[in-house]
Amino acid sequence: MNYEKLLKKARKELPKISSKTERFEVPKVIGHIQGNKTIISNFNQIAGVLQRKPEHLLKYILKELATPGDLKSTGLLIGRKVSSTRINEKIKQYVDIFVICPECNRPDTKLVKEGNISYLECLACGARHLVKTKI
Repeated sequence: MNYEKLLKKARKELPKISSKTERFEVPKVIGHIQGNKTIISNFNQIAGVLQRKPEHLLKYILKELATPGDLKSTGLLIGRKVSSTRINEKIKQYVDIFVICPECNRPDTKLVKEGNISYLECLACGARHLVKTKI
Protein backbone atom coordinates (compact mmCIF):
# COMPACT_ATOMS: atom_id res chain seq x y z
CA MET A 1 0.00 0.00 0.00
CA ASN A 2 1.20 3.50 -0.69
CA TYR A 3 1.50 6.20 1.97
CA GLU A 4 -1.74 8.08 1.14
CA LYS A 5 -3.87 4.94 1.38
CA LEU A 6 -2.29 3.99 4.71
CA LEU A 7 -2.86 7.52 6.02
CA LYS A 8 -6.53 7.50 4.98
CA LYS A 9 -7.00 4.09 6.60
CA ALA A 10 -5.37 5.28 9.83
CA ARG A 11 -7.55 8.42 9.96
CA LYS A 12 -10.71 6.35 9.51
CA GLU A 13 -9.72 4.12 12.42
CA LEU A 14 -8.93 7.00 14.79
CA PRO A 15 -11.44 7.49 17.62
CA LYS A 16 -13.59 10.60 17.23
CA ILE A 17 -12.33 12.19 20.48
CA SER A 18 -8.71 12.39 19.29
CA SER A 19 -9.70 14.50 16.28
CA LYS A 20 -11.12 17.27 18.49
CA THR A 21 -9.17 20.50 18.08
CA GLU A 22 -10.34 22.51 21.11
CA ARG A 23 -7.66 22.54 23.80
CA PHE A 24 -9.67 24.39 26.45
CA GLU A 25 -12.67 22.57 27.76
CA VAL A 26 -14.38 23.29 31.06
CA PRO A 27 -15.29 20.06 32.89
CA LYS A 28 -18.96 19.54 33.65
CA VAL A 29 -19.94 19.52 37.31
CA ILE A 30 -20.06 16.18 39.07
CA GLY A 31 -22.28 16.14 42.09
CA HIS A 32 -25.45 15.04 43.75
CA ILE A 33 -28.34 16.32 45.81
CA GLN A 34 -28.38 15.26 49.45
CA GLY A 35 -31.50 16.34 51.32
CA ASN A 36 -31.90 20.07 50.69
CA LYS A 37 -28.25 20.56 49.73
CA THR A 38 -26.29 20.18 46.50
CA ILE A 39 -22.76 18.79 46.66
CA ILE A 40 -20.34 19.41 43.77
CA SER A 41 -17.37 17.05 44.15
CA ASN A 42 -15.16 18.32 41.30
CA PHE A 43 -15.35 22.06 42.08
CA ASN A 44 -11.63 22.42 42.84
CA GLN A 45 -10.77 20.61 39.61
CA ILE A 46 -12.93 23.05 37.62
CA ALA A 47 -11.22 26.03 39.26
CA GLY A 48 -7.86 24.44 38.45
CA VAL A 49 -8.72 24.05 34.77
CA LEU A 50 -9.84 27.69 34.68
CA GLN A 51 -6.61 28.68 36.51
CA ARG A 52 -8.57 30.76 38.98
CA LYS A 53 -8.77 30.65 42.76
CA PRO A 54 -11.63 28.40 43.92
CA GLU A 55 -12.76 31.17 46.31
CA HIS A 56 -13.22 33.62 43.41
CA LEU A 57 -15.26 31.15 41.36
CA LEU A 58 -17.23 30.21 44.49
CA LYS A 59 -18.12 33.82 45.26
CA TYR A 60 -19.38 34.38 41.70
CA ILE A 61 -21.48 31.21 41.58
CA LEU A 62 -23.08 31.75 44.99
CA LYS A 63 -23.91 35.36 44.12
CA GLU A 64 -25.42 34.36 40.78
CA LEU A 65 -27.45 31.53 42.31
CA ALA A 66 -28.45 33.74 45.27
CA THR A 67 -27.81 30.92 47.69
CA PRO A 68 -25.51 30.19 50.63
CA GLY A 69 -22.67 27.76 50.18
CA ASP A 70 -19.38 26.59 51.60
CA LEU A 71 -16.15 25.27 50.15
CA LYS A 72 -15.13 22.01 51.86
CA SER A 73 -12.18 19.71 51.23
CA THR A 74 -14.60 17.29 49.53
CA GLY A 75 -16.01 19.98 47.22
CA LEU A 76 -18.63 22.69 47.11
CA LEU A 77 -21.66 22.49 49.38
CA ILE A 78 -24.60 24.61 48.13
CA GLY A 79 -27.35 25.37 50.65
CA ARG A 80 -30.27 24.38 48.42
CA LYS A 81 -31.18 22.09 45.54
CA VAL A 82 -29.67 23.36 42.27
CA SER A 83 -29.56 21.46 38.98
CA SER A 84 -26.18 20.69 37.45
CA THR A 85 -27.36 22.38 34.23
CA ARG A 86 -27.87 25.66 36.08
CA ILE A 87 -24.45 25.44 37.76
CA ASN A 88 -22.80 24.66 34.40
CA GLU A 89 -24.50 27.76 32.91
CA LYS A 90 -23.10 29.94 35.72
CA ILE A 91 -19.61 28.49 35.24
CA LYS A 92 -19.87 29.23 31.49
CA GLN A 93 -20.84 32.84 32.30
CA TYR A 94 -17.86 33.06 34.68
CA VAL A 95 -15.55 31.79 31.93
CA ASP A 96 -16.89 34.36 29.46
CA ILE A 97 -16.33 37.23 31.93
CA PHE A 98 -13.21 36.24 33.86
CA VAL A 99 -11.24 33.76 31.71
CA ILE A 100 -11.64 34.16 27.93
CA CYS A 101 -9.80 37.10 26.30
CA PRO A 102 -12.25 39.37 24.42
CA GLU A 103 -9.58 40.11 21.77
CA CYS A 104 -8.23 36.68 20.77
CA ASN A 105 -10.79 34.36 22.48
CA ARG A 106 -8.07 32.39 24.26
CA PRO A 107 -8.14 31.18 27.86
CA ASP A 108 -4.51 32.22 28.53
CA THR A 109 -5.38 35.06 30.88
CA LYS A 110 -4.85 36.17 34.44
CA LEU A 111 -6.78 38.52 36.70
CA VAL A 112 -4.79 41.54 37.85
CA LYS A 113 -6.14 43.80 40.58
CA GLU A 114 -4.94 47.39 40.86
CA GLY A 115 -6.58 49.14 43.77
CA ASN A 116 -10.30 48.47 43.46
CA ILE A 117 -10.15 47.81 39.72
CA SER A 118 -9.69 44.33 38.20
CA TYR A 119 -8.24 43.72 34.76
CA LEU A 120 -8.20 40.64 32.58
CA GLU A 121 -4.70 40.42 31.16
CA CYS A 122 -4.11 38.12 28.18
CA LEU A 123 -0.82 36.24 28.17
CA ALA A 124 -1.27 35.27 24.51
CA CYS A 125 -1.95 38.60 22.77
CA GLY A 126 -1.08 41.09 25.52
CA ALA A 127 -4.52 42.71 25.61
CA ARG A 128 -5.78 44.19 28.86
CA HIS A 129 -9.47 44.66 29.57
CA LEU A 130 -11.37 46.08 32.49
CA VAL A 131 -13.54 43.51 34.25
CA LYS A 132 -16.85 45.26 34.81
CA THR A 133 -18.52 42.67 37.05
CA LYS A 134 -17.77 43.05 40.74
CA ILE A 135 -18.13 40.07 43.01
